[in-house]
Amino acid sequence: MAFETLRTAFFRNLTDTEVDIRARDIFLVGENGQGKTNFLEALYFCSYATSFRGVRDGEVAHTGEKKFSAEVKLFGSLYEKILVKYEKAKKIVLIDGKQAEDRKELLEINPCIVFCHEDMEFVAGTPERRRWFFDQNQSLYDPVYLDDLRRYRKVLKSRNTVLREGRYKSVLDALDPQLAAYGLRLMEKREEAVRRFSETFGPLYKTVAGIGGIAVRYTPSWKVSTPEAVTSILEEHRDGDISAGLSLSGPHRDRYSFTHNGVDFSAKASTGQRRLLALLLRIAQARRFSEMTGRNPVLLLDDVLLELDPEKRRRLLSVMPGYDQAFYTFLPEEPYERYRKSDTLVYTVQNGQVAAQII
Repeated sequence: MAFETLRTAFFRNLTDTEVDIRARDIFLVGENGQGKTNFLEALYFCSYATSFRGVRDGEVAHTGEKKFSAEVKLFGSLYEKILVKYEKAKKIVLIDGKQAEDRKELLEINPCIVFCHEDMEFVAGTPERRRWFFDQNQSLYDPVYLDDLRRYRKVLKSRNTVLREGRYKSVLDALDPQLAAYGLRLMEKREEAVRRFSETFGPLYKTVAGIGGIAVRYTPSWKVSTPEAVTSILEEHRDGDISAGLSLSGPHRDRYSFTHNGVDFSAKASTGQRRLLALLLRIAQARRFSEMTGRNPVLLLDDVLLELDPEKRRRLLSVMPGYDQAFYTFLPEEPYERYRKSDTLVYTVQNGQVAAQII
């Protein structure tokens, strides 16, 4: 699957127009703040109906506007067009003109893997951000996992409401077994997924950085594995949960860490090593997606080569995953010409205008 065109309206600073992107590799060249990342964000919106920048939908609209839209035509897909529009504080997803009932439908059509500066949060940020990455990673190829995650969050939300309002005994007796059942499903899948992910991620890091023994460690909040044992833990800690007004244990408190020969690595890693960890997380994610589905994703790479020395840059490019299409952003002074192929499309981006580069 690949994109043929992108049309935007009132999306960030982008000019309202349609851009032809019928190529396997597309380079977006321009100074910072001109709209390169906004272009990638619009493509991402058509894949997930949300931003990879973690902002509210209303913040995506052009300054002074309260609506926006992004639309792509597809190539190599059973579908022809995806339109995501936001107006009157409501978001609508249309697939070939038919409104999608669930954004999950997009995952089966148009998977994108984005590489961006915010990915550093998966390495050096909060536990929530790491959980978000690994949840997304599994959801790309396992829709049942996404359903279980949604069910768990729904029960968790109800439980937290009960804890805050103090109406707890009989309601919690009903909710706790449900939380245990859905939570244990998540834990089981997370443990297996992390093991498989490490089998891909560790060798990648060794190839690019020359450091072996790198792995991902999964540490569940619950240390037991039966519904009865989990329910007992929840009941034992109810007083603490009631005092806090929220559930203090469960998969929403699970932790992921990066280790080197079994010892925590990310806390001691240099900024460069953390940046490389973040990049290789995305490459491993793309590889796992292809292994599990037999399909290749679209790659959105936002200034990913900028902070790497020439040798690491060369090694990184040598381990790039398979892809149907890739979009790269570059500053004008970067040596992007050396990565260009004969059929690469090169666009300049200035003040939100995307124009074919004249050679």
